[in-house]
Amino acid sequence: MIKNLFFTFKTSPGLVRKSILLELLHGAFIAVPAGFLLLIIRELFSGNPVQSRLWNYIWIMIGLLIIQLFLAVKTIVTSNIMTYQLSTNLRVRLGNHLQRLSMGTFKQRDPGDLASVVLQDVANFEMIFGHTIANMASAIFATLIISVFLLITDWRLALVLLAALPICWLVIIGADYLVSRQGEKHVLARNQTGARFLEYVQGIRHIKSFGMTGKRFVSLDKALNDFRKASIRTEVIPGPLVIIAGMILELFFLLMIGIAITFFAQGSLAASALITFLIIGYRLYEPIKIVLVDYVILRYMNISLSRVIDVLRIKEQTAGKKLVPEKFDVVFENVSFGYHQEKNVLKNISFRVPENSLMALVGPSGSGKTTITSLVARFWDAGQGSVKIGGVDVKDMEPAEVYALISEVFQEVYLFDDTIFNNILFGRPDATEDEVIQAADLAQVLDFAWELPNGLHSKAGEGGNQLSGGQKQRISIARALLKDAPIVLLDEATASLDPENEIYIQQAIQELVKNKTVIVVAHKLTTIKNANQILVLKDGALAEEGTHQDLITANGLYHQLWNIQQQVGGWKIKRIDLG
Repeated sequence: MIKNLFFTFKTSPGLVRKSILLELLHGAFIAVPAGFLLLIIRELFSGNPVQSRLWNYIWIMIGLLIIQLFLAVKTIVTSNIMTYQLSTNLRVRLGNHLQRLSMGTFKQRDPGDLASVVLQDVANFEMIFGHTIANMASAIFATLIISVFLLITDWRLALVLLAALPICWLVIIGADYLVSRQGEKHVLARNQTGARFLEYVQGIRHIKSFGMTGKRFVSLDKALNDFRKASIRTEVIPGPLVIIAGMILELFFLLMIGIAITFFAQGSLAASALITFLIIGYRLYEPIKIVLVDYVILRYMNISLSRVIDVLRIKEQTAGKKLVPEKFDVVFENVSFGYHQEKNVLKNISFRVPENSLMALVGPSGSGKTTITSLVARFWDAGQGSVKIGGVDVKDMEPAEVYALISEVFQEVYLFDDTIFNNILFGRPDATEDEVIQAADLAQVLDFAWELPNGLHSKAGEGGNQLSGGQKQRISIARALLKDAPIVLLDEATASLDPENEIYIQQAIQELVKNKTVIVVAHKLTTIKNANQILVLKDGALAEEGTHQDLITANGLYHQLWNIQQQVGGWKIKRIDLG
């Protein structure tokens, strides 16, 4: 736990030191009045108490109370500033770190789990740390000071009281172990609930159409029940041990009273010391009881903090030599690649796409077409072999530099919950308004945007849900046109469009690919007849390559796919004779 906290503190060491110092001072001013109370008791039992001296002690205690109040306010403010500064730094670090990870990281981990780390786990740290650390620091320091007063008064009785602490600590270690085990299960159940609920919302149309709403949607119902059970266990199971620890403190206090009365009866303990232990001795345990509860809570916070640190330790994509290409041809040299350490999706692939040419990738589903475009964009790094742009291995380039060289238009388009204008501007944030409008015009966006209430400044909705698939695709192309990158990746850009939209998209794509190095993934072979070269993939290997005419003449896999598409043309519903 301490290791995790130090990892967090490194982001704002000065603020942490200031906060800890204030907590220690606050703890001291909580405990020091007990020393003056001890002096008052001794003065009262001195046989000839001096009124002026007693009043001086009282006035000093009032002054200490005022200082304690000031320190309490100052400590609370500083502690909260520190906590929210630390959590802000954590979120910023997480955000910057996530954008430097390969896309493979997001494929390997549940997106809901990553979202839970950034939102809920940091929030857990924020909430618990802000209240718990302050209490514990003050409580521990106050206990030390009160212990010193009691040891000075009578070391025998003080040791009886302090003997309870190691026994309580053993009980808390047991509670700590239970919280650790149950806390991890609770976090897992929480993440499953979030993931299942997101699945439920995103698939609500299909769920309703098949009558799977409510409890009939079993996976969400199970996740909610598991989360409820895990939450109950996390709260209930450590509770009895904390109560037992509190009872141990009470029993040792009663034991101390019995021993103190015996000492008093034997004449080895003064009346003033007896009164002191009856009053101040009980106060020794008040801070400890705070620590007992807060430590168990802090252990749960440590689980969240460990998850945050685990994400921050995921290896980032980095550049070796930080080179920048001068040309924009794309070369694969003996590239093999597999997802999640599984069998290779690509097997010893080699090819070259000359600068300012168009290459098409075709083949059955699962043959590795999209994987090739992902390796070019450095969403993943090749397991074996090398991917080069202009003679430079992409692993020797900063990821941001690779992204700057590439524009992408995929079948699945994501638009931000912003205006159409700002979604296009995302391609090049420093572009002028005229440049955005020009890109929108070339991509056929203006044809439908001017019909909307606010034109280009109409909202696209979350994920572009206010627009049709064809409209989103045109905005995506406008974004790519504005970016004007030298390499263009097109992945099934027209696969699921109606004929009218497909015409618009084809016109927009013609503008996009002018004087660019273009790699196209296509199922409709008629759209890539004029490609400079066509690669035919099968089971992750390169089956054929050449121009359309070369491949038709070769009478291989490409020729088979071409004939099938020419024969099918479309599907029909056969008429059924109802008799």
